[in-house]
Amino acid sequence: MSLSRVILSSGRSIELSELRISSTYGGMLEGYPCKRVNDFKVDALQRSAERAFPTWPVHLVPPPRTYPDDSLGPGPFGPVEELPPVACVGVFHSAPLAPGFDYSRLTVAWFQADPAVPSGEDADPALRGIPWEELAGDDEF
Repeated sequence: MSLSRVILSSGRSIELSELRISSTYGGMLEGYPCKRVNDFKVDALQRSAERAFPTWPVHLVPPPRTYPDDSLGPGPFGPVEELPPVACVGVFHSAPLAPGFDYSRLTVAWFQADPAVPSGEDADPALRGIPWEELAGDDEF
């Protein structure tokens, strides 16, 4: 059973079968979001997806970074830089890429604005822009 279906920009339909979400800055006790912290957060999300699904291809959708107006100037670690507040790891399946296989699959890590399950053509454009044919792997039941 799938949680949702996402329609990629290419027109390919992919099924979401597992979704893990967390707060991007949950547990951050000190400091503020800056490039160094965010580079660590992005890398940690990709590593966690690779550890959770070590035999499957993993793709990280590069997150948007915003720089809120900071009238006080940069802090000791540079300017404030924010990632979207929700970090996600999802397992997607689709039709096979090559004959002789049952399906294709890809684990995707991305950040989004809210905890909603991505669905249809309303999913984030960066998520919908995944080049499935280049990244996914075929498998059998």
